[in-house]
Amino acid sequence: MRILFLGDFVGRVGRDAAIAAMPALRAELEVDFLIANAENAAAGYGLTPKIANEIFAAGADAITLGNHAFDQRELIKHLDQEPRIIKPLNWPRTSGRGAHLFEISDGRAAGKKVLVCNLLGRVFMNPVDDPFSAVDGVLREYPLGVAADAIVIDMHAEATSEKMAMGHWCDGRASLVVGTHTHVPTGDAQILAKGTGYMTDAGMCGAYDSVIGMDKLEPMKRFITGLSSRAEPAQGEATVSGVLVETDDASGLATRIAPLRRGGQLQDVTPTVR
Repeated sequence: MRILFLGDFVGRVGRDAAIAAMPALRAELEVDFLIANAENAAAGYGLTPKIANEIFAAGADAITLGNHAFDQRELIKHLDQEPRIIKPLNWPRTSGRGAHLFEISDGRAAGKKVLVCNLLGRVFMNPVDDPFSAVDGVLREYPLGVAADAIVIDMHAEATSEKMAMGHWCDGRASLVVGTHTHVPTGDAQILAKGTGYMTDAGMCGAYDSVIGMDKLEPMKRFITGLSSRAEPAQGEATVSGVLVETDDASGLATRIAPLRRGGQLQDVTPTVR
């Protein structure tokens, strides 16, 4: 099975670029299941039901969120009605679901089941429950290769060490552990010792002539003066960033992993399809 994960959509520029690219990427890379992190899709802060529907219409099968999951109030009730949007599992006492088992309805992978889980880190982040014990319960309930044909975990976290620790914690029990939140694609896509695909950060779908997708002036002012105001998403050409993982049909473990980058300021990187 081939699963494509696209990094954080940042503002209109990022979401428009990703939405435009998704149909062609699905066809070109022979994608069976597509996951998009869209927690910055609504002007850089959260997600709305309308934008979520646009992302699904373009070809996403699941949407994951992060620390801005509840910034747009109209999404809160919608989370209980839309199982394809996954909020952080370890965010306590909130609406929605932190993991969901999807069944692919058509194509060559029809009938296959994909578990998608979203986690929030605790290092340099707002207080939330322990993501390690939270995901452990899900992985015990849905063992890879038995209850799920593939398992993808979006670890939305600030610290690279926390993301790496989560990768090793889930090694052999998930198909892919991929980091989001820092918006900078890392060069460490790999298959861990027990067969789980891993990448510290998938990068973002947004304008890289920016500070993590936001207009450069406000973040620079914040760092220089200590004074802050609301940052706005950067304008300009967007780069679509993500990661493609291919899994073994029997075990659900990763057999191949490769980063994806298209357009904008970053050098293009495209997975080969064999």
